[in-house]
Amino acid sequence: MKSIILTAGARLLVPLLLVFSIFMLLRGHNLPGGGFIGGLLGATSFIVYAIALGTAEARRALRVSPETLGMVGLGIALGAGLIAVFTGDALFTGQWLWIGGDSYETASFAPNSILVFDVGVYLVVFGGILSMVLALEEEL
Repeated sequence: MKSIILTAGARLLVPLLLVFSIFMLLRGHNLPGGGFIGGLLGATSFIVYAIALGTAEARRALRVSPETLGMVGLGIALGAGLIAVFTGDALFTGQWLWIGGDSYETASFAPNSILVFDVGVYLVVFGGILSMVLALEEEL
């Protein structure tokens, strides 16, 4: 059974949930949020879409298989942890690249390995939850 109300609501809710999941991902390290909760929110958006329009349509909208997203995310998270090994620190130690200075006071831009790790966790959770839920929904 397809509901017009659920379909219309899902088409509005999915982009909002995806934007909020990205917000939670980027907010993550010093405040509540991060890759795990962002990945859960992102997966929830596609789960709502799958409930409203079916799993085939949700997989088509995703464009990449959830299993692939999970594996890529695992590789990104591992790569972020290995960055510290190449600089002589322990595995998964946070690393910062200071551009425009050498500390918080003088840096204009400081990308770090923690955000890269959070992006990897986001993709692992997003892909893992989606692959499980879509597989279960296809069984029904």
